[in-house]
Amino acid sequence: MTKRYFGTDGIRGAVGEVPITPEFCLRLGWAVGKVFARPGGCHVLIGKDTRISGYMIESVLESGLASAGANVSLLTVMPTPAIAYLTRTLRADAGIVISASHNPYYDNGIKFFDADGNKLDDAIELEIEAQMQRDMVCVESDGLGKASRLEDAPGRYIEFCKATVDRRFRLGGMKVVLDCANGATYHIAPRVFEELGADVHVIGGEPNGTNINAGCGSTHPEALAEAVRSVSGDVGIAFDGDGDRVIMVDANGDVLDGDELLYVIAQDRAERGLLAGGVVGTVMSNFGLERALGGLNIPFVRAKVGDRYVLECLKAQGWVLGGETSGHILCLDLTTTGDAIVAALQALVPLVENQRPLAELKQGMRKLPQVLLNVEAARPRELAEQAGVKAAVADKARLLEGRGRVLVRPSGTEPVIRVMVEGEDQTEVSAIAQDLASSLEGLA
Repeated sequence: MTKRYFGTDGIRGAVGEVPITPEFCLRLGWAVGKVFARPGGCHVLIGKDTRISGYMIESVLESGLASAGANVSLLTVMPTPAIAYLTRTLRADAGIVISASHNPYYDNGIKFFDADGNKLDDAIELEIEAQMQRDMVCVESDGLGKASRLEDAPGRYIEFCKATVDRRFRLGGMKVVLDCANGATYHIAPRVFEELGADVHVIGGEPNGTNINAGCGSTHPEALAEAVRSVSGDVGIAFDGDGDRVIMVDANGDVLDGDELLYVIAQDRAERGLLAGGVVGTVMSNFGLERALGGLNIPFVRAKVGDRYVLECLKAQGWVLGGETSGHILCLDLTTTGDAIVAALQALVPLVENQRPLAELKQGMRKLPQVLLNVEAARPRELAEQAGVKAAVADKARLLEGRGRVLVRPSGTEPVIRVMVEGEDQTEVSAIAQDLASSLEGLA
């Protein structure tokens, strides 16, 4: 069966348009309560980021869940990985996150975790969608669910984050600049790094409901780079709106994306004998990462784009470290999902333990020039499968054989085909990408 509403990371869209409407979310909450129902009632956590629409969605989800007999714990503003952690440790049946991650404030979404803090299986998502097609019937009054607020949720998660590094780990004397994207980490991340001893400077820490991700956070690291240079910081750390992606900046103001952070973490773990296998990236991971890991004799495997596919590949390989260029990094030996604060701390371990600056730690990896273009297409999946498209891609790939890569794939969220070309020479890469994009436009 094909899912109608669930995408690769829950349900997402523009607020006020189906599926992000009060009516839809009310029925969604009821359906989730029915699917997770068990004798004695089920327990569901709800957290959200700082979007103004989160309050509306939270209230209707709560009503829908209660009407199905589910008890609800409201966690208010919390990072996505915090919901995964608390769902597991509080023995809840499911966790819900109201967030559209790195999207602007006028979008929102609903993401789910199961009792183990993992994203839902396709089968459960299909079951929820099927339940939504049934008549919505409220349970008897004596079976209605109750709602309460978990006041100590931030403190629980802060202690968890600190526990992912050695108890002797200290950031004393280090000036750390945090960009919280005016999002869910704004009241969490500063406390974590302050309690570990850092001198913390914060930007993007004043959410107002509409400024989440606006010119700040991991999608706009230039703001962090400027801040690091202006205060002579040792390191900068940028999160996205819901706190599951991280981008870092070294003392020179140079940006490290997810590929470079994976390299820093993997290199350190390999040196300490703690890597436990290899590293999983995606088809979009820079070829420079694959080369650098190969130089350290660290296996590297590519998954499809999307953290759920990286997670699936890690589990299949029996490995624990993987991630995406965007900064979504998974450390499965520490937590069940991508966690920006946890990943940032892992990248800081070699910096602290070996007294080496971030700029030095990343030197073993050289990113190849990469060009990414979008070609509009009414039916991107169909276009990508055309013989003419495949022939054009193969022709360009031969030009870069052994020196780079060509990748053409339909977007999972937009009506476009993404063209990615990387290689040793920027001019050559740009020319090939533009030529291929023009060919696709002619076939669209």
